[in-house]
Amino acid sequence: MGMCAAMTVTNTSSSLESNTTGVTAFSMPSWQLALWATVYLALMLVAVIGNATVIWIILAHQRMRTVTNYFIVNLALSDLSMAAFNVAFNFIYASHNIWYFGRAFCYFQNLFPIMSIFVSIYSMTAIAADRYMAIVHPFQPRLSSLATKAVIVGIWLVALALAFPQCLYSTITVDQGATKCKVIWPEDSEGRKRLLYHLVLIVLIYFLPLLVMFLAYSVIGFTLWRRGVPRHQAHGANLRHLQAKKFVKMMVLVVVTFAICWLPYHFYFILDKFWKDIYHQKFIQQVYLVIFWVAMSSTMYNPIIYCCLNHRFRSGFRLAFRCCPWVTPIEEDKIELTHTPSISMRLNRCHTKEIVCMAGDLAPSEAINGQAGGPPEGVLTEL
Repeated sequence: MGMCAAMTVTNTSSSLESNTTGVTAFSMPSWQLALWATVYLALMLVAVIGNATVIWIILAHQRMRTVTNYFIVNLALSDLSMAAFNVAFNFIYASHNIWYFGRAFCYFQNLFPIMSIFVSIYSMTAIAADRYMAIVHPFQPRLSSLATKAVIVGIWLVALALAFPQCLYSTITVDQGATKCKVIWPEDSEGRKRLLYHLVLIVLIYFLPLLVMFLAYSVIGFTLWRRGVPRHQAHGANLRHLQAKKFVKMMVLVVVTFAICWLPYHFYFILDKFWKDIYHQKFIQQVYLVIFWVAMSSTMYNPIIYCCLNHRFRSGFRLAFRCCPWVTPIEEDKIELTHTPSISMRLNRCHTKEIVCMAGDLAPSEAINGQAGGPPEGVLTEL
């Protein structure tokens, strides 16, 4: 989930009143609980299976192991972990308002969601920065595979540091017979420290990276759409130019989807500053479950977007689900993930400086082997 005390059900539920029997005042009828459980279960299945398939497509096929795709693996891993380790537990807490999972998992649930959302959005930011360098500055040194992995590790370490206060101040309490998992800030009776922390989180894991990506993709789009293709390279270059545009559109859709899904959730946790007792209202549970589902649904959309908008991922999904009776792989699917362009084709793409410039402009991903560190090697291939 999102920012634990700022961004998890853990905190929200702890605000709701409970009765002396241990059954909360916000307990739902059985039919309503079953309906919500079905909706959340469907989300989890799609997110876990979809992101696991994306990871397999990239790591199991040498051609897919590129710098850009390593960041996509990191994004998919973050989304998969969020769906697997956060959704069900926080749904149960939100629907019962009782913490069943012990002290250790209380710490984890107030730590991991912030880490996961940070990793997700900064993986997208890293992809935008990588595409910016490839397209706008094609002659600048590029990240190597080793440097890319170091960046990924750095993202996780910064995420851990940012989320640590939530874990540090997590505690288990008993409120009128019901066990709660809360984040209690020391000497913060008016909630100022909590509010400041949440606002900083919202800026760092939402508005700031979105601003960076907006600027990066704006420049990338301007570069791609304003620069023409040399006539003597019309056939191949036009195709690669079209592929580059498709990749940019795909990643912009990923970012926009993420932004839309998480916007209501971020604002939900500062509502009490405008309506003091809003978290004690009966309707707030249903409002929260809707907002929480929308935020968590961001973990399942990316595989669908990749499959719909990228032919290599589409081939990978057909191969991954070839055992399903409604999926029919074609002969080109395996070739699409394993075939490497001939050396003559690659040399032909970079025989002039003009075409090398186009290489940076058109590149939707890294060179075939994913290695970089020098000027681009001709027009780079699609994801």
